[in-house]
Amino acid sequence: MAKMKKYLLSAGCVFFLILGLGLSAANVIGLFLDVRPSSIPEQDLRFRNDIELSLQETLAGIKRRAEESDKEYAGRITQVIAKGLAHVEWKQFEPGKYNQRIPIWENYILYFMAKLTSIPEYHRYHFADYERSLERGIGICGDASMIMSQLLDLQGISNQIITFPGHVIVAAYFEDGSTVTYDPDFGVVIGPSPAAIQTQPSLINIPYSEQGYGARDVGILNRVYNQSFKEWDGVSHFITKKYYFEYLAYWLKWPLPIVLVFLSWLLLRRLSTNKKAN
Repeated sequence: MAKMKKYLLSAGCVFFLILGLGLSAANVIGLFLDVRPSSIPEQDLRFRNDIELSLQETLAGIKRRAEESDKEYAGRITQVIAKGLAHVEWKQFEPGKYNQRIPIWENYILYFMAKLTSIPEYHRYHFADYERSLERGIGICGDASMIMSQLLDLQGISNQIITFPGHVIVAAYFEDGSTVTYDPDFGVVIGPSPAAIQTQPSLINIPYSEQGYGARDVGILNRVYNQSFKEWDGVSHFITKKYYFEYLAYWLKWPLPIVLVFLSWLLLRRLSTNKKAN
């Protein structure tokens, strides 16, 4: 019995030490790696000439300019977000190709959630935090809308994430009482409120056409906007559980390996104490 106890303590000591050091190493390596894909072939993009801005240009573009009104800011960042994200076909590629599955060196907790669970959201992950989403530089309508919603929040501009079946957009509510709808995925200031669009989808035709989208895209969007929609009060309401789990995962990624190494040290002390007692 004593030998079994000693064996378990020794095994636990080695396990926690290796795991703690390994996760620490992954964190350190992540400091020198870029989660943003180095390049994306044009054939893998949904839109021609899709991503036009570097991360640095995007981060500069989302900063509010002096004397810029709420509406001017919201309208401008709609295009900045669209040009700062590469719109890959989300389910077409192996999840690791464009870091849809979070790499172990970026966040090992999110990585193991993808590897050890069947929860689809972690296999092709959408960041809740707008800075991480912009840093990775890929996304679809939900990613673009979550980014815009958070940027508007930071400026004190009231807004909601609006989900139609098959598409996600943002509605902003201004102090003059007006409501303006934005599509940061396509980079389009739509204009009318979500309710007006749902009632009369043809209102979207001119805004999308003026941004260079053809009759096929406009026709698809007409059918999308003709359906009922849901309203969400920001990202924490839109993806509540994952929103808080992501922040927890990034908060824990550094102290957890330290705790594991500390547990290894405690077990080593326990072994030493038992050895002296014998």
